[in-house]
This record gives sequence, C-alpha cells and structure tokens, in this order.
Amino acid sequence: MPDEKQALIVIDLQNDFCPGGALAVAGGDDIVPRVNVLLNAFPIRVLTQDWHPADHASFADSHPGAAPFSSIEMPYGAQVLWPAHCVQRTPGAAFHPALDADRADLVLRKGFRAAIDSYSAFFENDKTTPTGLAGYLRDRGAAHLTFAGLATDFCVAWSALDAVRLGFGATVLLGACRGIDLNGSLAAALTALRSAGVGLEN
Repeated sequence: MPDEKQALIVIDLQNDFCPGGALAVAGGDDIVPRVNVLLNAFPIRVLTQDWHPADHASFADSHPGAAPFSSIEMPYGAQVLWPAHCVQRTPGAAFHPALDADRADLVLRKGFRAAIDSYSAFFENDKTTPTGLAGYLRDRGAAHLTFAGLATDFCVAWSALDAVRLGFGATVLLGACRGIDLNGSLAAALTALRSAGVGLEN
C-alpha cells in the first residue's frame, strides 16, 4: 500500500469521455474497475471533473463554421475545438456511474471559466492561473502523485507534466488511462512525459 505521502489523482472519468459520450475515448470505461481498486489503496485521493459552461470557448459550436477537432489560436496559445462536452449539471458531466467517487477526499472542478480551457489539474491552459490543487496536496503532505484517467494525451499528460514542474514526483499508470490520439498526440505526450522524468507504468 502506498505510504501517507502518496496521492492518487484520477482525471476526468466522466460520462462524456466514455463510450456513448459526447467526446468518447475508446475504452474509457474499461479502466473503471482498476481505478476503483486504486481508490481503495491510496491515502490521498483526488478526482478531477471537467465542468464547462454551455458557451465554453473550447467548443467548436462557439465558433461559427469551425469543425470539431480543428485548432485555433487563443490569447493563451493553440486550442483544439472540441465537441461540446461535460457541460455543467448535465448527465455527461457526471462521473461514470460505476466509479466509486465517494472514496475521493476532494473533487476538483476545472474548465469552468468560459474563455479558457483547462486540461491540467493544476493550471488553466494559460499555464499560470492555478486551480489550487498544488496547495491542497502540499497541505496534505503529498510528495508523489500517481495519475489515472482520461485522456492520456491531454488532461492526464498536462497534469503530470505540471506536477513535476511544481516539484512533485509523478507516475502515470498507462494501464489505468486511455488516450484520444489526435494527430499523433499520444506518442508526443509519452515522449514529453519521459523527457520530464514522469514515471510510466502499466
């Protein structure tokens, strides 16, 4: 069992990212049983939840004529335009029904600012506006963070990279994640994670 300085961060295991959802990740629901086991093993457990307003700037619908999965430049950099997903207080934004969400110590909602996306559990996509998670984890005494969830190449990878940047140790459990792989994004994310010193385990 992990020691008291270890935290599990489960990223966005929500209905819209699972098969049948608005932005489904292939096999996204396959990881739920493994994640439930992990939630019972770690002393510090955090769930993140994408929580977008209906007019979020990352939605293709918010940009007339724009196609889903195209990219535009925003004030904070390049932004993929996604199908509308995880809209606040909708069934798609809820956690997967089989997820043992009650085991979490903290549920952190992100992406609620309409003008900026938020992949990372630690920062908005401007890489400077904090979510507050780092302070919570430090106050709890966490030194090493283990990541699971959806999707490997976006919210999981950005979160793990920020964890290392903030001075935490970080491991991504690839067997407890699933990726989107948009235009080679999965291979690029794995390369970035290795280069940053993030541990990759199954």
